[in-house]
Amino acid sequence: MGQIDSMPEALIRFRDVSKTYPIAGVPFTALGGVTLDIAAGEFVVVVGESGSGKSTLLALLAGIDRPSQGEVHVGDVALHAISERELSAWRGRSIGIVFQFFQLLPTLTACENVMLPMDFCGTYAARERRPRALALLDRLGVADQANKLPSRLSGGQQQRVAVARALANNPAVLLADEPTGNLDSKTSQSLLELLASLSNEGHTIVMVTHDRAAMQFASRTIALADGRVVSGAEGLHA
Repeated sequence: MGQIDSMPEALIRFRDVSKTYPIAGVPFTALGGVTLDIAAGEFVVVVGESGSGKSTLLALLAGIDRPSQGEVHVGDVALHAISERELSAWRGRSIGIVFQFFQLLPTLTACENVMLPMDFCGTYAARERRPRALALLDRLGVADQANKLPSRLSGGQQQRVAVARALANNPAVLLADEPTGNLDSKTSQSLLELLASLSNEGHTIVMVTHDRAAMQFASRTIALADGRVVSGAEGLHA
């Protein structure tokens, strides 16, 4: 273990974050007073029962939603303070998301699906996008599927294409929303090993899941219950 003074600074910082939604005219607290740090390069798994606040935490981190109270920082960007236009532009460049049901566009090939985020954000010159997409598909072991439509791919292949797409713009943070929920156990383990290897290469990964098997691959597990962190928040400032 390294010395305390050599610990990396937090890339993600939640400070006293709460999120309240009105339900049938009554306020419901989905997250309450969450404070936590996540360092660059960590693979953090967030676990908890349904309704514990996992999806809300992920939405706040992705800049899809805003906190009712508190601060959310990713790097030097204060997500709670910037405009919707700035937030949208930041999200396209800085966040990659892997979904449970893949969310690949059915009329585009695997390669075209991976190119799409680059087309939207213009992060790479047009001539660089296809070679980059092919390189990512190769890195994830599905280069031979590049010209196939999603309907011709297995679930595991679709999820690997989805990871490649999430990495297309070289985002600061990769978010995974129940990515093993639609996969068999063998394919799930393969995907978790892949995410762990990406973390070892320096990618920062936050994954929410019901799959307790994911915990063995994570550098840290954060447990939520009733919108509050019950374990694992200590992280950098332990």
